[in-house]
Amino acid sequence: MTAIHLRKLVKKYGDTTAVDGIDLDINAGELFFLLGPSGCGKTTLLRMLAGFIDPTAGVVMFGDKDVTLTPPNKRNTGMVFQSYALWPHMTVAENVAYGLKIRKHTPVNQRKKALEALAKVHMEHLADRKPNELSGGQQQRVALARAIVVEPEVLLLDEPLSNLDAKLRLEMRSEIRRICTSLGITTVYVTHDQKEALSIADRMAILKDGQVQQVGTPAEIYREPISQFVAEFIGETNFVPAETVKSGYQAAFGFLAADATCTEKKVVCSIRPEALVVTEIPKSTNALSGTCLSTIYLGELAQHQVEVTGGQVLRVMEVNPTHINKVGDTMHLYVAPHDVVPLPAT
Repeated sequence: MTAIHLRKLVKKYGDTTAVDGIDLDINAGELFFLLGPSGCGKTTLLRMLAGFIDPTAGVVMFGDKDVTLTPPNKRNTGMVFQSYALWPHMTVAENVAYGLKIRKHTPVNQRKKALEALAKVHMEHLADRKPNELSGGQQQRVALARAIVVEPEVLLLDEPLSNLDAKLRLEMRSEIRRICTSLGITTVYVTHDQKEALSIADRMAILKDGQVQQVGTPAEIYREPISQFVAEFIGETNFVPAETVKSGYQAAFGFLAADATCTEKKVVCSIRPEALVVTEIPKSTNALSGTCLSTIYLGELAQHQVEVTGGQVLRVMEVNPTHINKVGDTMHLYVAPHDVVPLPAT
């Protein structure tokens, strides 16, 4: 297994800086996600790892090897593209074996290893079909088998599920997780889909304007964001303006206690919609009361908009609702101190 180390990595296109001095360590055997909005530099970074783009400055290390200027065919990486890029005139097995053919493996060995790789993605029974006879999910598995058959040190995935429908994306998430974990290959996965990253990643980096904003496990990123950008990018949240006081934070609707701390005088408290608990009797601590502006009932949950003192409207997600609130009803809410995340106001 191979670790990846990036040091002060920069990529410029004229006056535009796509990647701006990134320092990053990806552990050996880790399933690591690069996540961010369009134009944040994640795909440029992935292509520098593959060797398709030379950096303007900085160093790319695979383990203790400097591969910054090593051409793609000498890096021993496997890549799965968004478009799959399967040869339509070749069978599934021939597509998978193509990298082995380029590496001068014997035809017998090509076939053997291709079938082994297809078995890992549960596609060996379709080895002799053509790509146009496969579904989108099956084509994605073939592309994955083609990437792993050469036994790469590093596997690179560039938004591999974006062309699939919602149901297939859910199925392939668990498949990719299973395959990468069982093989122990260091995997770097680019996506803009937060749910995809949260459900699969060991760790992730959130990028903005070519810079890393935060690195952590899915739970750390979701529950302990370090900025408004990260909190808002990963899932939904409410930003409550407040001031730091001696034992907590003073908002327009009242006092908020929080386990986390922020030294800034002006803060915003990030509170996830599902952290706001609907109660029948007002709580004494971290209590909010407001007027229901709207309710959407979805069976297993209800989505509310509640206007609290000061005029702020909060999004509330009530799990397993037993009482359906009506517009104009008074709603009592509670949020636990560990669900209040104070952040510097921007």
